[in-house]
Amino acid sequence: MALVLLLLALGIWLGGHPGSLPGPVRNALVSDGDAQLYGEAADIIHQDYYRKVSRKQLLDKALGSAVHSLNDRFSNYFDPKSYQSFEEATAGAFEGVGMNVEEVPRGLRVVTVFKGSPAARGGIKAGDEIVAVNGKSLRGVSSEQATTRIKGRAGTAVALSVVTGRGKPRTVKLHRAKVDVPVVESRMVTGPGGEKVAYVKLTSFTSGAHAEVNAAVRRLVRKGATAVVLDLRDNGGGLLNEAVLVSSIFIPEGKIVTTRGRARPERVFEATGSSIPGKIPVAVLVNGESASASEIVTGALQDRHRATVVGTRTFGKGVFQEIKPLSNGGALDITVGEYFTPSGRNLGGGGTKKGAGITPDVRARDDRATKRDEALGVALKTVARGHA
Repeated sequence: MALVLLLLALGIWLGGHPGSLPGPVRNALVSDGDAQLYGEAADIIHQDYYRKVSRKQLLDKALGSAVHSLNDRFSNYFDPKSYQSFEEATAGAFEGVGMNVEEVPRGLRVVTVFKGSPAARGGIKAGDEIVAVNGKSLRGVSSEQATTRIKGRAGTAVALSVVTGRGKPRTVKLHRAKVDVPVVESRMVTGPGGEKVAYVKLTSFTSGAHAEVNAAVRRLVRKGATAVVLDLRDNGGGLLNEAVLVSSIFIPEGKIVTTRGRARPERVFEATGSSIPGKIPVAVLVNGESASASEIVTGALQDRHRATVVGTRTFGKGVFQEIKPLSNGGALDITVGEYFTPSGRNLGGGGTKKGAGITPDVRARDDRATKRDEALGVALKTVARGHA
């Protein structure tokens, strides 16, 4: 355990200081004796273990174990390859098979499949579970590690073991491709009284997402939309600054979210201005997979009385993470603080524990048996009442 914590300290330091190691800072973080101990142990394993083990592999495993020892489901160590995949995904494009997933005990559950993607062409559907990749089980593997196994260079092949419902696993062979993540879906829909309503669905708070949401909302308002439904269902979050900017599309000024951390001073994020007119009614659609940045936006709009929240209780994540690049090309993604809605609410359960989340103002649940989007229908009725 001492070795693991030592490596974590070294990793955190390297994240902020990728250059040479100044003596005073080095001495403050780790003693020469501890550093010598790690070097001694690594040398013995590298030289005497019965099979060849690279120092890089030892370091990657040690860093992964260090983060795992925190018992924090939101913190991760990315080796150089997985960090590159993570950066591509948050930039809105990556090379893989084209689906959003969530972690389940035996692997990954498919949340959405992108149109025209290798996964779609292979017949994979939302609700399917991926239990193995290239014959290797995903049970007990983190979602970050599992998705890294699935992603890869465009044109290369990958075999997924897929389970639908209570059926037996089947093998689906796919060829990876460059996938542009469809972050925003938008269209004009008709309310119960014939109202024109802008429907905008945001799947992830990736870099630039706010600009796409803003463009979609304003385009539909120019075409006559008198209300907006912002759909954040199954949106697991993303970049905090994108959450602030998306909130600012609807909130003209004032507090959006406050962050606090042990090593971070309190910071208040405020709206950036240039919002749409406040007379336009807004509803936010959420469910149990709406988390993190989705909860920041939903909490801000609810607390500021700018939108009616429709759906089911949100995930309940009250902490945020920061990426700390390391000198080996990898990165630590670690929890550094908690966030609070404008009214002071923290949506978690204390630290990294899952909390109560956001209770919707109007409860609505989709009928999975008929596959009808009943929650959207309730949202449309809600914004229609906003005209009264």
